Amino acid sequence: METKYIFITGGVASSLGKGIISASLGKLLQARGYRITIQKFDPYINIDPGTLNPYEHGECYVTADGMETDLDLGHYERFTGIETTRDNSVTTGRIYLSVIERERRGDYLGKTIQVVPHITDEIKRRILLNASKQPLDFVITEIGGTIGDIESQPFLEAIRQLRWELGPTRALNVHLTYVPYLAAAGELKTKPTQMSVKQLQGFGIQPEVLVLRTEHELNHDLRAKVAHFCNVDVDAVIQSQDLPSIYEVPVNMQRQGLDAICLKKMGVNPGPTPELGPWRAFLERRKQATMAIRIALVGKYDLQDAYKSILESLAHAGTYNDRKVKAVFVNSETITPDNVEERLDGMAGIVICPGFGQRGIEGKILAAEFARTHDIPAFGICLGMQMMVVEFARNVLGYKDANSSEMDLETTHNVIDMMEEQKNITQMGGTMRLGAYECELVKGSKTWEAYGEETLIRERHRHRYEFNNLYQEDYERHGMRCVGINPASNLVEIVEIPTLRWYVGTQFHPEYSSTVLHPHPLFLSFIKACIDGTVEA
Repeated sequence: METKYIFITGGVASSLGKGIISASLGKLLQARGYRITIQKFDPYINIDPGTLNPYEHGECYVTADGMETDLDLGHYERFTGIETTRDNSVTTGRIYLSVIERERRGDYLGKTIQVVPHITDEIKRRILLNASKQPLDFVITEIGGTIGDIESQPFLEAIRQLRWELGPTRALNVHLTYVPYLAAAGELKTKPTQMSVKQLQGFGIQPEVLVLRTEHELNHDLRAKVAHFCNVDVDAVIQSQDLPSIYEVPVNMQRQGLDAICLKKMGVNPGPTPELGPWRAFLERRKQATMAIRIALVGKYDLQDAYKSILESLAHAGTYNDRKVKAVFVNSETITPDNVEERLDGMAGIVICPGFGQRGIEGKILAAEFARTHDIPAFGICLGMQMMVVEFARNVLGYKDANSSEMDLETTHNVIDMMEEQKNITQMGGTMRLGAYECELVKGSKTWEAYGEETLIRERHRHRYEFNNLYQEDYERHGMRCVGINPASNLVEIVEIPTLRWYVGTQFHPEYSSTVLHPHPLFLSFIKACIDGTVEA
């Protein structure tokens, strides 16, 4: 079968959940035995989200091959279990940079460079790229932003051209819109959807499928009205109502036949509907997990999307431990020696979150000390692990000025320091240790046990500073063990205190690797330790 392309666009408002719909459709097609991938095209001019503040765009997700990407790629991986790459995330900035570099090399032989055809040709090349590198039946392409955004227009023109070139059986558009409810009138309003589709039609794109985001049930008459005004079959008007969990969306979409409709419209016989057994088993177990435990997320961002992958990894681990995890955000900037006990009181466990920069680090250090001295399970990730190391140096090793050289260049005890090869790099973006690296585990450690007694693992990184090996012997002698080492560089990847219930810090980001059907072993082990001997929330 030739590769088929499904384009997911959005209208009326942003943040409607195109990423979840894309991931759900991918999951459903995958369950039917098709080889799929999902890619995100973002219209902003940044080269990648690596330099974006989380308040601007949520967390930066990192692929195994070291690309800093949009958080939606995390949804794609968590739902489908596929491993995305740098080819699954493209921005306007990358498109223009590629075209400009080619122009500077003289590749265009003196031609005038224009949005059409040069920018649109590069967009089309990127859309088709994944299928040129691996055998794929379906490529789902999510277009970021909202119809009507000026910056989205070259992407829409590229889609229009591709749909014409590929033909109706190889290219299809699913358009996600919002149906608002006006309380004063007591009515659901379809006019915004009609106008959004008309805008899309104005770009030369007729959607074959509409997904209507709504907080209220949409009856048949309303969906028939939308179908009539938007030139779409009634059975191709799908509703996406608010659900208790994003993981229920694939089941809801399957119930309404989203995948079957897409297949039919692309000339494929859908065949029998997959049972989604393991997925439904996860949902059932999640539903039965009503006993709750509270986990503190200590970080500087009071924003759910800033720690999206951590939250989802905790939720996965909670479900498989038959508990509901209640994540409690604790702003590290507000933690002081006087209130740390009050802020962390009643928590079954503490996650010391990743991040960059000086802001909020003293609060993270206080949280690490509180967890260590009160034997509360604690999980430090990246900067969180580094602050565990700094706290131990200050309060156990006796180096009162111990710090990371990222925070204090004058410290006489730089227990966290920049990698030697990074010291001459000044350009922002893509200059860190990024992507998956091997780590050798020390047998008998808690981490080794968590991984099922594996000795060699691969995990994803996003950082420039490292544990300073000059201090390793001192740490080991005083009870903090270095239990994970990169075999190629001898860099310390994992520290733990074996005498405590669960006190582990990882330089890497395990949250990037946790999926619905394969929760990450460290999160599973952490939540189990939080449950053991604690009072339920």
